[in-house]
Amino acid sequence: MSHTPHELAEEFPEHVQAMSLLKTNDARFAKLSEAYHEINRAIHRAETNVEPTDDFHFAEMRKERLRLKDEIAGLLTQA
Repeated sequence: MSHTPHELAEEFPEHVQAMSLLKTNDARFAKLSEAYHEINRAIHRAETNVEPTDDFHFAEMRKERLRLKDEIAGLLTQA
């Protein structure tokens, strides 16, 4: 298991500029980006035992992060 945070800029390095523009011009993208950031931080805290959680909750958080990432990727390909 990796303890490296999965920041959006690292996940989509080719879309860094587009993400910056979308965050300021698209409320839906901004909301998804913030939700991704929050769940990503929660996962990182769980992985590093700063805020331990049970396996079920950890798996659910990872699924939510993946769902958000997929939705963000879809918006980026449309931009």
